[in-house]
Parts: sequence; C-alpha cells; structure tokens
Amino acid sequence: MRCIFFSFLLPFCLGSVPGNTQTHHYNAQYYPNQNLKAESASENFYTMASLLVQEQINLIARIEQAIASPDVNRMRSVRGQLTVHTKFVENFLNSQYKSPKTLCNSRADFATNSPLGEQLTESQLKIYCSLYASSQELLKLSPVLDRLLSRRGELALVRQLPLVTGERQLDPVLSIAPVQRPNLGKLAVPFSTQEPNLTSPALPIIGRTAKTAIADYVPPLQPAIAPPQEALNIVASAKKLLTTAQVEFPSGTRFTDPGETSAILERFSYDIDPQEPQIYTKFLELPGTGIFRVLPDLAYHRPPNTLQNRLQASVSERYPFPSLGNTKGGFTPSLTLQMVGERFQLEHPGVDYSFMVDLGDVPLDKLDNRLQAVARSTREFFLNYQPPKKLDDLQVERRRFLTGKDQNWNLSTVILTNAKAELNHTYLVRSLQFQLPEIMLSGTQLARQAPSTLEQLQQMHSSDIIFAFRPVRRRSDGSYTVLWRVLNQFPEPQLSDY
Repeated sequence: MRCIFFSFLLPFCLGSVPGNTQTHHYNAQYYPNQNLKAESASENFYTMASLLVQEQINLIARIEQAIASPDVNRMRSVRGQLTVHTKFVENFLNSQYKSPKTLCNSRADFATNSPLGEQLTESQLKIYCSLYASSQELLKLSPVLDRLLSRRGELALVRQLPLVTGERQLDPVLSIAPVQRPNLGKLAVPFSTQEPNLTSPALPIIGRTAKTAIADYVPPLQPAIAPPQEALNIVASAKKLLTTAQVEFPSGTRFTDPGETSAILERFSYDIDPQEPQIYTKFLELPGTGIFRVLPDLAYHRPPNTLQNRLQASVSERYPFPSLGNTKGGFTPSLTLQMVGERFQLEHPGVDYSFMVDLGDVPLDKLDNRLQAVARSTREFFLNYQPPKKLDDLQVERRRFLTGKDQNWNLSTVILTNAKAELNHTYLVRSLQFQLPEIMLSGTQLARQAPSTLEQLQQMHSSDIIFAFRPVRRRSDGSYTVLWRVLNQFPEPQLSDY
C-alpha cells in the first residue's frame, strides 16, 4: 500500500523539480555537440584560409619573378594562375558571406554589428577581409600583366594554347603537321636562335684590330627588363594585407616565404655551408687567408640561345670572388678561380694571366713567403719570374702558359694556367692582373703617342701575387670548397712601351 502511494506521488514530485535543473541537464547534453560543431567549423575556416593565404604568398613570389624575367611562358603562367586563384578566393569568401565587399567596406564593429558575428570570431573576420582586400588588390595586376605579356612576345615565340583538352589542329600550311602546343613549364623559344656555342672563346687581342671566329658576327643584345613601379606598388600592398591576415591565425599556424626558400636554395647552390668556416677557424685566423666555393665555369655564363635580363645581378656579382689585396683606384685583385671540366683555372679578362702547379699533399700552414716547403726548381721559378714590360710581349707570354708551347725556362715540366683537380692537394699560383683602360679594351687601334692614351695608361693599376689554395671538399655538382692563403706580393708590373 505504501509503495502504491509513493508511485502515485512520483509524477507530481518530478513536476515540482525546478526548471533550471532540467535546463542544466539539457544543456549538458546539447552544448557539447554544439561546441564540437563550432570547433569543427572554426578549424575548417582556418584550414581553408591558411591554404589560400599560402597560395597567394606563392603566387606573389611567382609574379615578382615573372615581371623581371624575359620568359614569355612564365608571364603567361602567372596571368592564368592569377585568374584561377582569384576565383578560388571568391568562392571561399562567398561560402562564408555572400557580399564580402559590403561586409569589409563597412565601418561598423565586426564583432558586434556584423551578420557574421555569430559565426566567426573577430580574428577570423580580419582574416576574411584581409584575404578579400589582397585578392582585389592583385586583380589590379591583370592589365599590367597583359601589357607585359605583349612585350615579352617580342622576344620569344608565343604558341597558342588548346581550347579544350585533347584538341588537335593541323597546321594551316602543312596540313599533315599538327600544331605544336606550348609547355608553359619550360622556357619559350627565343627568336634569336642562331647563337653559336663557343665552348672556348678566343682570347682577345688588346691594342690592335683582329679577326673574329665568325666574320661580322654580333652577339645578340640581351633585354634590359625593369619591373614597372605600378606592379611593384600593387605587390607591396598585397603583401602588407597578407601580413595583417597572418598574425590573426592561431599560434601554431606556419607560413612559408618562397623568397627565403629561394635564397636558401641559392646559397646551397653557390655558397659555402655556414658550418665550414667554423671547421677551419684556426687556419682562417692567419693573415691573408680565406675560404670560398669554386664553381663550374658554366655557372658564370649564359647558355647560348637563351634569354637573360641583363639588369639582374649575375652569379659573380651576387657571390663575388675573394679579394687578394687592397683596392686601388677601383681595382681589386681577385681570386677568380673556376672549374673548367675537371681542372682548376683562373678567369683571365683582358691581358691577365697566371700559372699554377700541384704541390701534392702539402699543408697550407707549412708554406711561407720564401716557399721553403716547395721543390727548389719550382720555388726559384715562382720567386724569380719577371713579367714582360711591353703589351705585345705580355700577350705572347700569356699564350705560352695557356698552350704550354715555346716555354724556354729550363724546367723539367710544363707550367700551365690550369691543373687537374685533386682533393686535399695544395696548388701554388702566381697571378698577374691588370686594370686596362677602356680605350685598350675597345679593340681599336691605339694611337701610341696620343695624350689621352698616355694619360689613361698612367692611371693603370696592376697586381702580382703568389698564393696557394687547397680543395677540402667536393660536391656532387663538381664544385669545391677551397682554403686559400696569400704568400707573397710583388711590386705592381708596369707597361713601358707607351
């Protein structure tokens, strides 16, 4: 009977339970699911937005390269990528709110008055509008890229793109030949494709006119391309907007700067590793010493039948050769060492020349200015050699070392300007470098008694230095890391036939 009575009162007791207790129990079941959905939507926003921001950073880097490059295919690629990327950004923004222009141009407080206030946080709204603004800013590049594309078409062949996938069209003249389609991932074919491949250019003859390898041949002038200031301003503005967006992402979000990546890869290709100077700290503390990377000679020369912006810094300008002495009147003696095939050789502009010998495994710190650790015949030749005083004789002497012919120095071996590369061998070099005046480098016949010629010759600087170098590391690309040391410096050689 008692049980029946309590069972009768139970519904009334439950009905008298305060409503907030039931509400609390309901919220405990509902809000966890709602929080999971909110977190999922938030993570999805950050994921998609970060991908678009990173892609826009990459696109800007490609645009910066294209506007400074003479390659028409690179310009065509970024023009199409700009259109595609803008559409992706537009779709993402519209999926969050149908009118990003109205939302982002409003001066109202996003967090309180925005229709997205309940969906996105304040940081997400800033990302949303920064991405929209940067995308609209980049759209201003479309007419600029179109103009630049038309100018690039004056340098190289512009092939038509297919209208649809798999389209096949025959040549209007040769009906049996299909139309060739471009590969925008490769360099466009320049119009000037008759450039000869002179692997070993002839030595210049200074002070007189001389025949060339190809009669009346004039090398093609490379284009000088300066990025338009209008494009640079747009890119700078878009970068600033993207920087504003990046700081609003969660702390764990990372973005890659293509410029930094390219700089790292370039240093990896042309410069020594950062830890290498630390390995040889004790040696580098000695006076007149250094360390640098000897590159293949192809790294310093433009391949034939290709285009290059002559306003851009070359490899030798970005990674200059080490200096062997003090600068005088704009002249600095340099260690212009390169790899020519499998041999070490110095670059010899003008009438510069040098000669070297392989000393074998002789430590650099064992060498001194008197070359006591060197064989007697080699030591006497390096210390007692006297360069010619006349320009014509100087050029004849230069050819003796280059060819190894007509050497009457009473030595058992031929002395050359190059030597076979061997790891952990030490090479002894005597280098003579001259700062010739422009009138001599022009290739014209010199008026030997002209006052202007005499005045320029009196201002000529030169150097005569003995140094040694030792390769300590070889890379897979054929380059070497070498240690070098200046051993002796002779008085500046002078030309006395003017």
